Amino acid sequence: PHRTELYEEPPSACWPIVYSPDYNITFMGLEKLHPFDAGKWGKVINFLKEDRLIADELIVQAREAAEEDLLVVHTRRYLNKLKWSFVVATITEIPPVAFLPNFIVQRKVLKPLRTQTGGTIMAGKLAVDRGWAINVGGGFHHCSSDKGGGFCAYADITLAIKFLFERVQGVSKATIIDLDAHQGNGHERDFMDDHRVYIMDAYNRYIYPGDGFAKRAIRRKVELEWGTEDAEYLQKVHTHVEGALNELKPDIIVYNAGTDILDGDPLGGLAISPQGIVKRDEVVFKAARSRRIPILMVTSGGYQKRTARIIADSILNLHSLGLIDKELATSGAINPKVEQMVRDSAKDLCNLS
Repeated sequence: PHRTELYEEPPSACWPIVYSPDYNITFMGLEKLHPFDAGKWGKVINFLKEDRLIADELIVQAREAAEEDLLVVHTRRYLNKLKWSFVVATITEIPPVAFLPNFIVQRKVLKPLRTQTGGTIMAGKLAVDRGWAINVGGGFHHCSSDKGGGFCAYADITLAIKFLFERVQGVSKATIIDLDAHQGNGHERDFMDDHRVYIMDAYNRYIYPGDGFAKRAIRRKVELEWGTEDAEYLQKVHTHVEGALNELKPDIIVYNAGTDILDGDPLGGLAISPQGIVKRDEVVFKAARSRRIPILMVTSGGYQKRTARIIADSILNLHSLGLIDKELATSGAINPKVEQMVRDSAKDLCNLS
């Protein structure tokens, strides 16, 4: 008897865009010790609100994944390890976290990551129901059932897919398209011998994690050189996304849309322009939508201050091209006159709590 709160149906007036203010990691300036912009998720939402794409009451409020949700994938032994601050310090790469009492680490570091993980699980169900969904956070692709690393403490991609396999009829095959600059060794280890999951991974071959064992799970491996630029990158993404989806038509695509491929990223080592990132997301969504395959996008890595603006621009671009659309996503298009009434009555509805 599983808890199903993460699968409750939000009203059709909501966009299948999942977020919570709890995503953002902020305390005592410690977050500044990691190159990560730990408030990037909230900035993305603010840009989308400024551009009038969404309003607070029209996004789906993420809920924190509870222990029993996490145990669908994680071992109890691993979850118990997170009760040691030094373990969390190692995983998040913020050394001073080791010296904080664990209750603070749970509240200030792990709760945001658990809420983003809940968001990915919720977005998986939304994507199947509506054709697409975006979790503004998530994409913790270095975490597997029993090991975290690279800022990833929970295996949200594995969890979202396992939840769908176990609880949603008609979902028995999944494709992960991982376009973060780093190899997604977490989900690769989790799905190593699972033939229901097809993994395509494009990454800088010279950087973390260089997990040779995990690479055996990749069905389409696109190993990139230092400083790869737009033209070559986009051509490879297009060729291999098309190839992957022609080889196997899944019931769901999980798209790990890391922005650490951006030129100048201190960790990614690639040289893709902001326009190149927007175009990349467009290529993936076009491939999914033209085949009518539900797609769940998570934002994953991306370590520069300008990242949030680029993610927002990409979502706005997908909308302007009709690749994501609230009306198209719901069962029937809403008459514009009804739209304002629905918006008024939708206030607080998308927040199911």
